[in-house]
Amino acid sequence: MKLNYRAIEQAIGYRFRKKALLELALTHPSFRYENAEANDDNQRLEYLGDAVLSLISAEYLFDHNPGAREGEMSKLRSRLTEDRKLAQIGASIGINDFLKLGRGEEKNGGATRPSNLADAVEAIIGAAWVDGGARAANKIFKKVFIPELGTLQGTSTQSNPKGDLQEYAQSHGFGVPAYKTIETAGPEHARTFTVEVVTCSQKWQAAASSKREAERLAALQAITDLSKPTP
Repeated sequence: MKLNYRAIEQAIGYRFRKKALLELALTHPSFRYENAEANDDNQRLEYLGDAVLSLISAEYLFDHNPGAREGEMSKLRSRLTEDRKLAQIGASIGINDFLKLGRGEEKNGGATRPSNLADAVEAIIGAAWVDGGARAANKIFKKVFIPELGTLQGTSTQSNPKGDLQEYAQSHGFGVPAYKTIETAGPEHARTFTVEVVTCSQKWQAAASSKREAERLAALQAITDLSKPTP
């Protein structure tokens, strides 16, 4: 049965010319894994959407915060695009009602799993870029993301360990922390990523169900250790 995507299009502020792109953005790898007729999933669009969202966020923050320093803008962009915020956005626009999941993933609560919601939000951004270019992606950003900035500006940044780690490293004479995926384990629809962060002449590792969350956890370990008072 064909789904009616009008509700989600209204929620994101953009109407797709090619509905198949929106459908693909909402197709979890577990669905393709379990259905022979499905020849693709949302991972490629997620990859594109991650880059597009980062660029659009950076451009908006640059244009609307003329007095902000690089570190301030980096922190705010990171907090706006981190998995937890993306999952909240995904839930608020009703993505869980439209996700195409495999039976096992659906049974195990995949429709409300934060990593699935976050991935789908990024995939939708990527799909909009393919469907209508920068104008389409910016329409979604204006409708969905800009209102979130008001809740982030002027609040605590403790939930942004990557931004905190970058600021710490640069203030102590080191470059931008380097993140590297050193291991990917598990089936395609239930991957575990192990990420290593190198900074301040040290290394830390963490594992999670998404690269972004693994990076966040590795950064959290790093900033926690580096912030400890020296004996």
